[in-house]
Amino acid sequence: MSEQLAISPPQSFAGTRRRSREQKPFDLFPLFRLAVLLVVASIVLLPLFATAIGDCGVVWSGRGIAGVQLPEKSARATRARIARRFPDAREAAPPPEIARAIAGIVALLGGEPKDLGAIAVDLDGIAEEFDRRVYAVARTIPPGGTLSYGEIAAQLGDRQLAREVADALSRNPVPLIVPCHRVLAAGGKMGGFSAPGGVRTKLRLLSIEGARYGEPTLFEHLPWQAAPLPRS
Repeated sequence: MSEQLAISPPQSFAGTRRRSREQKPFDLFPLFRLAVLLVVASIVLLPLFATAIGDCGVVWSGRGIAGVQLPEKSARATRARIARRFPDAREAAPPPEIARAIAGIVALLGGEPKDLGAIAVDLDGIAEEFDRRVYAVARTIPPGGTLSYGEIAAQLGDRQLAREVADALSRNPVPLIVPCHRVLAAGGKMGGFSAPGGVRTKLRLLSIEGARYGEPTLFEHLPWQAAPLPRS
């Protein structure tokens, strides 16, 4: 029994130290994977909610909204898109601040001029650094205002990045909260918009917010009074 409890002699301990030096360096990947799993576990989503343009979805973390999903061709397709974007999200009832954000989205799409600029977002791990800089500038555009892709690029330090700005906005994970509908192409042209209805929806949102933009409306070229009939 005493032999089983005996302490190893010093030379054996030294040999153990030598062997430990020869082992591979400590692997940090399991810790990194655990951190990722913890972050993913904090991502939650709400069952779809109805708006004037169709069923939308919202995904959030403890730090803010991480995704807004505008309607696809069906509710099933919208759910499938959310599942692809956030495969590990779980459904949960929204806390008060998320419920207020959802109410603002519903109101804006329903025709009320709502400013969603105070809503917290969490884009860490979702958007690249350049994209986040673009979104930060876009969020400074007030309701009723617009900027062009080139103007945002100029604020970022290089007007030649207009195309990259447009690409970043096409990837916008939180449309409406990051108001990409307020960003136009050169000369006041509409540019693109990925929501159902495309440019028509973009025009509607800008009209709700009272924005002035370069492209004429459908009614702008109609005469204010009927032209006089030609004399016989």
